[in-house]
Amino acid sequence: MSSRLSLRLSRLLNMVPYLLAHPGISAAEAAAELGVTTKQLMSDLNQLWMCGLPGYGPGDLIDLSFSEESIEVTFSAGIERPLRLTSTEATALLVALRSIVEMPGMVDPTAAHAAIAKIESAIASTDAVVKPVEVPVEKPVVATVRAALADVRALRLVYYSASRDEVSERIVDPIRVVLVDNNSYLQAWCRQAEGVRLFRFDRIEDATELDEPAHPPSHAANDAAALDLFQDDPAVPLARLRIRADYAWVLDQYPMHRIESRADGSIEAGMRFASPDWMARLLLGFGTGVTVLGPPELVAAVRMRADAALAAYAAAGLVGGTEPA
Repeated sequence: MSSRLSLRLSRLLNMVPYLLAHPGISAAEAAAELGVTTKQLMSDLNQLWMCGLPGYGPGDLIDLSFSEESIEVTFSAGIERPLRLTSTEATALLVALRSIVEMPGMVDPTAAHAAIAKIESAIASTDAVVKPVEVPVEKPVVATVRAALADVRALRLVYYSASRDEVSERIVDPIRVVLVDNNSYLQAWCRQAEGVRLFRFDRIEDATELDEPAHPPSHAANDAAALDLFQDDPAVPLARLRIRADYAWVLDQYPMHRIESRADGSIEAGMRFASPDWMARLLLGFGTGVTVLGPPELVAAVRMRADAALAAYAAAGLVGGTEPA
């Protein structure tokens, strides 16, 4: 709650100088620039109308003339300039901008670097020299996805799914770009899966903007569960695993859920998987730290790969990973 109030206060304090610099701007245009809905903007304007200097008489309160067609500040109560950043605030903003510009699809890199240059110039001392920064070229796939979002158009994606270890083609209705676990994703309604899915930008191999409007279902944008990268889909097989106590860290690194803790310190856990071959390769990488308990087809796949590896060692004259004398 306090975070939302703080954000609103900052927005209100910056709205007056912004509106003074854009007299007659429409509510829709101002809302888009300020990153809020038109309804929220009108609520903010009504709040501003009741703010001002102590005394709170007609000559003390901020005065506005506003409707959805036009907004104009007729009395600013002294709030003519935007808030100035402190050195600490500017540094924090620069760090955040530099971090987010490296995430594909999150922002227009040209606009972000322009903002970085302005902030650096504003905080630089008179004798300091701000070195020009080379703006990275945005990958065509990323630019296409961002353009489709802006144009509200459907997309045809060629996408590599790591969990299935396969490349597929699908048509999606873009919703937004989100940041999850330090990776940027396109959140979209997948027509093939008939559900909201996340598509990691660095796994989108190709993207084509279609000449048809995007029309995700009305409930899709508010589907908070869709931000979970590994939803517990009962249609996907569940592996039952026994994890040795000293391998408990894998629970934090992989989409597993704890089922039972055993007396010897080991943990039984479950993990959804789409491809038995992919899952078998993953589990063999843990050696004896993780043992697969089920389902039977996954147990068989792991055993077959393990036997094949031992046979290859034997054929090469290597037993137990050591060279013969």
